[in-house]
Amino acid sequence: MPDAPVPGASSPKPAAPPCPICGKPVPTEGAAAARVRPFCSARCADVDLGRWFGGAYAIPGPPPELDEDPPDSSAGHAGARYRG
Repeated sequence: MPDAPVPGASSPKPAAPPCPICGKPVPTEGAAAARVRPFCSARCADVDLGRWFGGAYAIPGPPPELDEDPPDSSAGHAGARYRG
């Protein structure tokens, strides 16, 4: 028969998931670890950011609607210079 949990005893912490970039264990203690979480290092966080900027990641959704008519460049003050 399994032992009953002891009231007030802490249960073991679940293992942190690995770094999504390199697969290494992610540190869980310290301010430096908190700054780069869920990554293992600033390098892996930068690699991930570069992938977002490069378009490697995409959020699924409907395609954007395209305007049928391009905006009129002579309308409004687009391109007008301030002469004050």
